[in-house]
Amino acid sequence: MVITIDFEKCVQFANDHPTCSIATVDGDQPRVRTFGLWFADKDGFYFSSGKTKSIYRQCTANPNVELCFYAPPERPPEEGGAMDIGTMMRATGTVKFLDDAAIKQRLFDERPFLRSVAENVVILHVHNGEAWFWTWEDNLREADIKRIPF
Repeated sequence: MVITIDFEKCVQFANDHPTCSIATVDGDQPRVRTFGLWFADKDGFYFSSGKTKSIYRQCTANPNVELCFYAPPERPPEEGGAMDIGTMMRATGTVKFLDDAAIKQRLFDERPFLRSVAENVVILHVHNGEAWFWTWEDNLREADIKRIPF
């Protein structure tokens, strides 16, 4: 896949702000939790989790997810005079579980604390989706915000 300049901004934003929310569906109940991004690149977003966790079961049953990354405002609203709640980047996509020896080795090299539970570790790759940025200025025009495919 050729990365677009727009998606390069998404990759950079995610890597700069790796704590995000991931929303899944459990039957007819939405579920959201805070997660730490492993990394983002031209092919999407990568996370690790455990086979015993609910996110694994939920994504196996329904691989559609939504991510929300957040960057706080550069200065608080009381200092800026205008409403500024920061910037969010939302991304929708599909989870694919990666079972590749090289990428698992990279995960264990970068996160050696996971080696002790290696048999339980899964790598989630969120791909085939779209991402977009949102600020307070976009509050009443969400449908008009440019979507960036990945």
